Amino acid sequence: MEETTAEDLLAAARAGDDQAFGRLVGPLRDELRAHCYRMLGSLHDAEDAVQEALDRAWRSLPRFEDRGGLRPWLYRIATNRSLTLIERRGRRELPADLSQDGAPLAEKAWLEPYPDRLMTWTAELGPEARALARESVELAFVAALQHLSPLQRAVLLLRDVLGYAARETADQLDTTVAAVNSALQRARKVLSELLPETSQRRTLDTLGEAAQRELVQRYLTAWEARDVAAIVAMLTDDAKYSMPPLTVWYQGHAGIRGFLEDGPLTHHWRILPAEANGQIAVATYMWDAGRDAYVPTGLDLLRLRGPLIAEVVSFLQADFAEYGLPTSLPRDEFGPPPGL
Repeated sequence: MEETTAEDLLAAARAGDDQAFGRLVGPLRDELRAHCYRMLGSLHDAEDAVQEALDRAWRSLPRFEDRGGLRPWLYRIATNRSLTLIERRGRRELPADLSQDGAPLAEKAWLEPYPDRLMTWTAELGPEARALARESVELAFVAALQHLSPLQRAVLLLRDVLGYAARETADQLDTTVAAVNSALQRARKVLSELLPETSQRRTLDTLGEAAQRELVQRYLTAWEARDVAAIVAMLTDDAKYSMPPLTVWYQGHAGIRGFLEDGPLTHHWRILPAEANGQIAVATYMWDAGRDAYVPTGLDLLRLRGPLIAEVVSFLQADFAEYGLPTSLPRDEFGPPPGL
C-alpha cells in the first residue's frame, strides 16, 4: 500500500467510509489475530479479541492521532482487549501444573491449536522475522506464556516478539519503563525454566523436509496398521502423550504403550497430514460403523527432539474445517476396516 493511498484511505475512514477502514486494517488482521492467540492461548478467543479491537478502533478513529502509525495503535487496542478478556474469564487452572510430576508442557484443558493457514502474512517478513513469528505460535511457547501474569505476557510479546522498545511498550500498556523492564526480566526467567532448549522450527529445519515427510509417513502407517511397537519406537524414552480437554496424560514407553493397546489401538484409523502451530501435525479419523465412515477424532501435534517424538498433544475438540481438513472420510475412498 502506497503512503498516499494509505492517507487517502485513512481520510475516507475518518469520514465514515467503513469499506476504506476495512481496506486499511485488513492487511493487519491476521498478525493481530496471531498476537491475540499468543496472549490468550485460544483461536476462538483471539478471533473475539481482534473483532472487539477493530470495532473499538472504528469507533475511536476520529480521535486517532497518526503520530506513531496505525499498526502500533491497533496493537495497543488488541493487547488491551486481550487483557480484558483474560480478566473477564478469570484464572484458568492447569489440569496438572508443570511443576508437578513433569506434566506435559502443553497440557491445558482450554488451550487450542492454531492453523498454519492463518500465518500467511509472515511471507512478507524477512527470514529472521519470519522464523521468530512462527516460533512464537509453537504450542510449547504459547503454553508457557499462559504461566505468566497478564502484564508479563503482554510485555514479553511486545518486546521480544514484536520488537517494540521499552518506552513504546510502556506507552501501549499505560505503565512505566521501569515496570516494563521488571516484568520482562521476570517473564524471561519463567520461560527459560519452562521451554524446551530448542524450538520446533529449528528442530524441523535441522531435520529437513524429506526426513519430516518420512517421519509423518511412518507415524501414520504405524497408526493405520495398529502397530504399537512401531509407534513406541518413534518416541523418546520420556515421551508424553496428552489429550486436551481431558486431564489424563501418559509418559514413557510403558505408559504410552499400555494406553494405546487398551484404548486407541482397539479401533481402526485413517490418518492425514495437517498443519498447525508451525509443527508436524496429523489429523486422526476413527472408524464409525454407524456412519459407515471414518470420523474426526483428534488433531495431534508432535514435538520432536532430534528425529524422535518427545510429546504428542491430541486436541480432541479441534474443528477440522479450521485446518482445511475433511469432516469425514468415506469408506469408498479410504477403504473399510479389515474384515468389513
